[in-house]
Amino acid sequence: MAEATSDSGPDNSHKKGDVSGRTPSGGSALTAPTAESGAGAIQLPAGAKALGWCGVAGLIYLLICAVSIISRGFAGLGTDAAHTMFAFAAHPWVGLSVGVLGTVLIQSSTTTTAIAVTAVGSGALPIQGAIPIILGANVGTTVTTSLVALTFIGDRTEFRRALGASTVHDFYNWLALLIFFPIELIWHPLEHISGTFTDALYGTDWLPNPAHFNFIRAATRPVEHGVIHATTHVSSTLGPLFTIVIGAVLILLAVRYLGKLLKLLMVGRARDILIKAVGRNAYLAMASGMGVTVVTQSSTITTSVLVPFAGTGILTPAQVYPVVVGSNLGTTFTVVFAAFAGVGQDAKIGLQAAFVHLIYNLFAIVVIYVIPLLRPVPLFCAENLARVASEHRWVLAVYLGTVFIALPALVIVLVGVL
Repeated sequence: MAEATSDSGPDNSHKKGDVSGRTPSGGSALTAPTAESGAGAIQLPAGAKALGWCGVAGLIYLLICAVSIISRGFAGLGTDAAHTMFAFAAHPWVGLSVGVLGTVLIQSSTTTTAIAVTAVGSGALPIQGAIPIILGANVGTTVTTSLVALTFIGDRTEFRRALGASTVHDFYNWLALLIFFPIELIWHPLEHISGTFTDALYGTDWLPNPAHFNFIRAATRPVEHGVIHATTHVSSTLGPLFTIVIGAVLILLAVRYLGKLLKLLMVGRARDILIKAVGRNAYLAMASGMGVTVVTQSSTITTSVLVPFAGTGILTPAQVYPVVVGSNLGTTFTVVFAAFAGVGQDAKIGLQAAFVHLIYNLFAIVVIYVIPLLRPVPLFCAENLARVASEHRWVLAVYLGTVFIALPALVIVLVGVL
């Protein structure tokens, strides 16, 4: 793996907690961070942990219910009205911008992607319209980690290190988008490959048909029917709209509090796993990033816990890089899981949309990270932005405000509205 050019130099050499081997594949394990990470963990009583895991199960149940509620809401609207709701996002550039800006505003790519997948599974959004939204959500989720680096803004050196480690996630996802979005617009490989993959596995022993998950339908039906009953007193158009809004809010709440609860239960252990992994092998670090993200249901948690270690010089952006790559892949499994709550004749297409997210991130890993040609690019861009922003703090504000808010909003207004 490529070495960090600016963070492996004299700035780090005087730190007591520094690492003897900077390269993740160098074979040297990190020992200093272990104590630090353990000190930061909250020790919960056994009873509190049991209640916490019951809460996790309840929030997962709520997430499945929310997906089913949105699906019923779209079905209640009728095909024409449902398509009208997403007509403004039919243009791929608008869909991409909606994915970026929507994820920045609600701070959850899982929520944005789950709603898009559910809309596809309900027949309200074609798969061609969902793909740009999914790709945009992949980019929008990175802004949170960049904001974490602001906690180090008081010290120029630490701020440069922390920002370099956090924005490598930004530039990795932007590079993936620059490569695959134009290709998808011209040849539609994600659509075709995900369709072939879904056709081959759907309804087989390898990938059971979601329609056969009767126990899930039975478990979610009371909540689903309760929401439908509560909205039936409104008009035939507003009732389904309120149902969709309620489902979207429930998804947002479930994902947000699931992340907080899992962070409380797992962050200390997750941090220990990540810190031990990054000092041994890049691909082990990638696998750890993926596994911790699957467990915590949040790539932001996975990457954010490492930013303080980068800021203090214990880790370099080069060592954080493979963890970021793995976390991108780990976050796709939640959406695949949510797609199994889809019902109706379009549920198979909804599952295909979920596979788009998975396949896209797999391709990005192969093209950008496994093949060494492009591997240094995100690291180079992140470290140079960090160097400039540490000297001129306003650069970061301009970067975040322009790339993640102003530009997507401008595209939505100019292309989708006017």
